[in-house]
Amino acid sequence: MGKFVKRSIAAVLALTMTVLLPAVSVNAEPQPEAADTASQQTELSDFEKQKQASYNTVPETNNIDGWPEGPKVYGDSAIVMDMDSGAILYGKKIDERHYPASITKLLTVLIALENSSMDDEVVMSQESIDILRSDYASIGMRPGEIISMKDALYATLFASANEAAYAVGENVGKMMGGDYSTFIQEMNDRSAELGCTGSHWTNANGIHDEAHYTTAHDMALITSELYKHEEFREIEQSLSYTIGPTNMVNEQRVFQQHHKMLWPENQNYYEYCTGGKTGYTDAARTTLVTTADNGTLRLAAVVLQDDGDVYGDTRAMFDYAFGNFSKVMLNGEEKPDGIRSYVKNDAYVLLPEGADFGSLEEKITVQDEREASGRVTFYYQGQNVGSADVTLTPEYIEAATGYSTRLRPAGGEEGTGGAAAEEKTVDVSVPVPLAAAAGILILVALGITIYGIAGHFAAVNRKHGRIKKRRKSKRKK
Repeated sequence: MGKFVKRSIAAVLALTMTVLLPAVSVNAEPQPEAADTASQQTELSDFEKQKQASYNTVPETNNIDGWPEGPKVYGDSAIVMDMDSGAILYGKKIDERHYPASITKLLTVLIALENSSMDDEVVMSQESIDILRSDYASIGMRPGEIISMKDALYATLFASANEAAYAVGENVGKMMGGDYSTFIQEMNDRSAELGCTGSHWTNANGIHDEAHYTTAHDMALITSELYKHEEFREIEQSLSYTIGPTNMVNEQRVFQQHHKMLWPENQNYYEYCTGGKTGYTDAARTTLVTTADNGTLRLAAVVLQDDGDVYGDTRAMFDYAFGNFSKVMLNGEEKPDGIRSYVKNDAYVLLPEGADFGSLEEKITVQDEREASGRVTFYYQGQNVGSADVTLTPEYIEAATGYSTRLRPAGGEEGTGGAAAEEKTVDVSVPVPLAAAAGILILVALGITIYGIAGHFAAVNRKHGRIKKRRKSKRKK
């Protein structure tokens, strides 16, 4: 009986262990844990290969004859652009489309600054809160809560708060006479006006959408325009900000600057950094926009889809740009044919050592033929080294557009014959200053005429008055 009991107990224990614990066999297929580990190792290996391949990709600017060799970076696309002249000093796949993630918020802030005031109210709608997920950046706003535009922009840039960015778009859209979609349309229209050619925007915060994308070059253009706003520069150079109690929350909200190159105690600190915006999604990977000013040049650096050291990449790009290019003042050089003068006396191009201004090519764009205004862009071996606003000569305007400041037959020279001569229509276009002067003379002449007529009627009335007085005087007699 004792052996039977022992055997029964052993059998029960064995059965229990079989049910509770997974079977282990040296001949079995790898367990899920082991399979996941192997998969992760394979993925990690592929990830490292892709990262290294991106790092090994040579920037296009390194292939320009006579151009200084720039650093390799992990970013799939990267650019350094001078914000004042538009010169592109470093370029790696600058026109390739990528998902921007939260650097989208730079364009959001630009549209807000151009269409609202810092003391405007921003009301949090239910929609602005509903777009949030548990892993989205947020400052815990509530539906119906009200903050100032200034607070909202700090939250958008500092904390990368997605509900704040949405609310900015929604409220500014209403100020523009529409709604959130009006704001999004303005994002697309404004970026196109700035010369962006590879961007499309579907939201104000950078939440992933396959139809929401941009390029390194486009982001540099947007950043350069945004940098003109003092309010943006003030926000970007701050390290922390506090939103006080609101209509719904009695506590303060305190948040800090996320861009590590601004913090003196951080290992990524860069003495010339003046601001920027961080971004990340699984699809976009790490994105980063940074501005820097060394007292001579004001630069914007953009890195997209970076899986390496994005701050190290940005530092290397800035050091390269600051150390290899110098200003050449345009007023000190011979003007290209067609340019009468530069609008700004301090206009310049940026050239590497050994490059001669005389070797540059230029492209002139007429902006307003009546005002004779235009813009010239200079190129070194096809590379943009700077642009400037200009006043154009009448001869260039006429050759480029057909607009003339002279009275002449529209059909061309006299005696040329043909249908144009038979029409005998005359182009009476005149320069704006002459037209203005003529208008003033017409107004003066008209005024004199009116004054004369009024004087005539006044004299007549006075004469009639005297006659009536004389008649009354005679009756009394």
